Amino acid sequence: MAQKGVQLDLETFSCAICLDLLKDPVAVPCGHSYCMNCIKSFWDEEDEKKIHSCPQCRQTFTPRPVLVKNTMLAALVEELKKTGLQAAPADPGYAGPEDVACDVCTVRKLKALKSCLVCLASYCETHLQPHFKSPTFEKHKLLDPSKKLQENICSRHDELMKMFCRTDQQCICYLCSVDEHKGHDTVSAAAERTERQRELELSRQQIQQRIQDRERDVKVLQQEAEAINRSADKAVEDSEKIFTELIHLIEKRSSGVKQRIRSQQKTEVSQVKELQEKLEQEINELKRKDAELKQLSHTEDHNQFLRNYPSLSGLSQSTDSSSINIRPLRYFEDVTAAVSEVRDKLQDILTEKWTNILMTVTGVDVLLPQPEPKTRAGFLKYSQEITLDPNTAHTGLLLSEGNRKATLMKQHQSYPSHPERFTKYFQVLSRESLIGRCYWEVEWRRRVYVAVAYKDIRRTGRSDECVFGFNNKSWTLNCDQMGYTFWYNSIKTPVSGPQSSRVGVYLDHSAGILSFYSVSETMTLLHRVQTTFTQPLYAGLWFSGYKGTNAEFCELK
Repeated sequence: MAQKGVQLDLETFSCAICLDLLKDPVAVPCGHSYCMNCIKSFWDEEDEKKIHSCPQCRQTFTPRPVLVKNTMLAALVEELKKTGLQAAPADPGYAGPEDVACDVCTVRKLKALKSCLVCLASYCETHLQPHFKSPTFEKHKLLDPSKKLQENICSRHDELMKMFCRTDQQCICYLCSVDEHKGHDTVSAAAERTERQRELELSRQQIQQRIQDRERDVKVLQQEAEAINRSADKAVEDSEKIFTELIHLIEKRSSGVKQRIRSQQKTEVSQVKELQEKLEQEINELKRKDAELKQLSHTEDHNQFLRNYPSLSGLSQSTDSSSINIRPLRYFEDVTAAVSEVRDKLQDILTEKWTNILMTVTGVDVLLPQPEPKTRAGFLKYSQEITLDPNTAHTGLLLSEGNRKATLMKQHQSYPSHPERFTKYFQVLSRESLIGRCYWEVEWRRRVYVAVAYKDIRRTGRSDECVFGFNNKSWTLNCDQMGYTFWYNSIKTPVSGPQSSRVGVYLDHSAGILSFYSVSETMTLLHRVQTTFTQPLYAGLWFSGYKGTNAEFCELK
């Protein structure tokens, strides 16, 4: 109760204009007190009327009263400040800066409870009562407090805007409808609202349906993500197990070969040692026999020589050493060669199968395929570095620029024999296998076929099985000064498009899309293939006839 009394005292010493403790308090002739600056500002606004009033009781004063600081009241306020007490908290019923204030309240305005679209005014609970009690206000439209009521007044005619011009899509007043909007399609604002309300409800229904659809999609995608994570975790676990088993198998085979070599080494060395010992024994015996014969040869007594000779001249049977030279001295080098052969074959298998594994991993595409880029910058996000494989190049092709460029030459190159080399047609394939989404560009001169092909395309012979575009293992775009043509499985398709010395190739392997573009300042689609790729692809080039013809896979930054 004491605290409540203090709050009442604080309210007594508060300015009715700023609602804070009085600062430099002054009293006006009617007895009400205000901060000196507050009442001065209030009266400054009334100077034009030359009549000044009290903000609380509305008593008027003429002329403007002279204000003098009330020292006693000021001392009381300072004493209150020293006690540490502050002004009583503002009544929650009073309007703050962010609230809509009652237009009827005078000095201390209360928060508005409702706004009236007819009166274009806002009312607190007390001043709103006539709208509920008097029949005069029965048709007035009440809504939540709004600061934008004046927007309903026509700035030209100062009338309430109750009409809507469908022609100009704006609210107007009645005078506007017969003036500047005469002849326009106009209806009452209420009628337009009713129609728009129906559209709004329909839009809301569509939005709510889309929300439900998207929430369902989100749930499905969440479940899909969980399934992908589970599948990926299991694939990693199973792959690690399989590779571990493979490593153990190789280690077991390595250990077996090592044990077999050591066992054979022991056997062979034992046989060599045995033969060596026999030979050393024979050497010792022969040396002893040679010494006896030497001594006999120096005997001067002829009779003694003849008596001893028969017993010393005979030689014991020699050890058979012919087996020593029955094979060249290679020992275990052949084992190393055999193991190297296994390694090379295993590397080839791993290289080939590894690409298939990567393609299988990349082929896991749960969502819809990504749309093909629209700009060169979009394509460059998928840029793929391409280098040519010398082991596939026909000997008539010279590779240069880090194996990115191929040129058709008069003299054949001294490439070593290789099973992957093209032998009849001037063709070459890339080192890199192409899976997923890839983009590359080829700068060409004279006449060049820009191609993609499976690795198992035939390499030897003159049949169509070897030629890019003349089988079901390759696709190619023929580029020359006369224009473009596309070839697949021996079927020729004319292609129209702007001539350019640079061709862009876009591949979306999993989506089965292969596109060729003419590249200059802009990109123009020349031809698109939609199919199903069953193997990794390799970029290729085919040169036809003109010596000096060349093509280069561009470095894309």
